[in-house]
Amino acid sequence: MVLSASAPVVEACALGKRFGGRTALDDLTLALPRGEIFGLLGPNGAGKSTTLNLFMGFLHPTSGSARIAGLDCTRETRAVMRVVGHLPEEPALFDNLTGREVLSFVLSVRGEATPERFADAAACAERLGFVDDLDQLVAGYSMGMRKKLALVLALAHDPPVLLLDEPTNGLDPVVAREVRTMLEERAARGGTVVLSTHLLDVAQRVCHRLGVLVRGRLRTFGSASDICADAGTATLEDAFLALSSER
Repeated sequence: MVLSASAPVVEACALGKRFGGRTALDDLTLALPRGEIFGLLGPNGAGKSTTLNLFMGFLHPTSGSARIAGLDCTRETRAVMRVVGHLPEEPALFDNLTGREVLSFVLSVRGEATPERFADAAACAERLGFVDDLDQLVAGYSMGMRKKLALVLALAHDPPVLLLDEPTNGLDPVVAREVRTMLEERAARGGTVVLSTHLLDVAQRVCHRLGVLVRGRLRTFGSASDICADAGTATLEDAFLALSSER
């Protein structure tokens, strides 16, 4: 599907999700264009991971809808997965395989096991300082190594949309900076990135706009400076704390 240059790439329209009597996400509406890095902030349990899972089609909404690249995230989940690179906060990997075998398997399942994609994955692993670890069993990986493999898997098929949950957690500062650079490069080429994180400095550094979820509701939306101005605070941290304490 080809979208017009002005069409939103990632959309939520009155999107909501309830689990029994608990509202995890309430009436989320947003539209993200090409070339944007959007930061999704919020305290634990605010609905950030629920939002990403709704976009991936892993959860079905109780109300509203979500679309990526014009595709309905609930009804066209397989098609959505072809255009999205997804990084869950705790990626499930195959411990009895090597990193290279996991990569080969995932690319094969995606129908992307081509020399070009393997070359792209190798280049990504090189930038993350991970090439020498690809032939080790995943069972022996540290937290940081698992995160690097999961990042390679998310990026290897060169998706136009990235949905990333805490992508720099567990990474050393050098690699974390390289990840931020890679995301900025993706956006500069027209990619759209949704970044869920607790790291406010990372969000402020790389995101064009931010949204703060509190108890399932989007409390504010805009640039870091806009959010600080609306909250009447000097720093994003102070704005976040003020918004998180609201009832």
